[in-house]
Amino acid sequence: MGAEMQLTTERLQQIELILQERQHIRVTELSEQLGVSEPTIRRDLKKLESIGRVRREHGGVSVATSTTTEPPILQRVTENIDEKRRIGQMAASLIQDGETIFLGSGTTTLEVARHLYNKKNLTVITNALNVAHQLAGNENITLIITGGVIRHSELSMIGHIVEQTLKDLRADKAIISMRAISLQDGLTNVDPLETNTDRVIIQCARKVILVADHNKFDKVATGVVAPITAVHTIVTDDQTPLSTVQNLRELGLEVHLA
Repeated sequence: MGAEMQLTTERLQQIELILQERQHIRVTELSEQLGVSEPTIRRDLKKLESIGRVRREHGGVSVATSTTTEPPILQRVTENIDEKRRIGQMAASLIQDGETIFLGSGTTTLEVARHLYNKKNLTVITNALNVAHQLAGNENITLIITGGVIRHSELSMIGHIVEQTLKDLRADKAIISMRAISLQDGLTNVDPLETNTDRVIIQCARKVILVADHNKFDKVATGVVAPITAVHTIVTDDQTPLSTVQNLRELGLEVHLA
């Protein structure tokens, strides 16, 4: 990520955090608080408005009334369920007995967890409560739960505690999901507080496997996690456009269609 893009991304995240506290703020106040010009702030707000995060008003900005970070995980459990089950089964087949894996939060990663029942001597690290619950009764799995601050909508743990724990651990493979995936903008997330945690997760494993149904592609969210090439393998469903699959393979990524 270029230095300028990183600064812009960090500033967008700061604006969202400020709005979470204030709900409404004037452009002049944002300019003073963030130490950049008003034209720069207006360009930032235009970007946030384009993805439905804020509503611009005369001289200021407020949180978009229709904006949610994303539907809660309990609402998403039945979305594209057949595709997610196939993706979960295929991703689980890439895991070998005796490996240490990180398994992230999300509805698709939960399907991966459900297909690990026949694996032997696995160690699974997770920051997801639903994944931990799914695996807790499996005596063939050594389960490590990271701890951290609960993000209730995702049943996941984020923040400094998770990040510090993962800095002390190494996995053979990290299996993650992501809210938005783009060839140009890479892996992005809608929650600015979760972005740093996602970055540390990617760094804890020798190989990163991204599980994502077709709806996640060609989308961009506010917080940049990593370029698409930070991923080694993508498991998706057969409704993902073939042009997208081909472009990913040309970048050197291994792509499996479930």
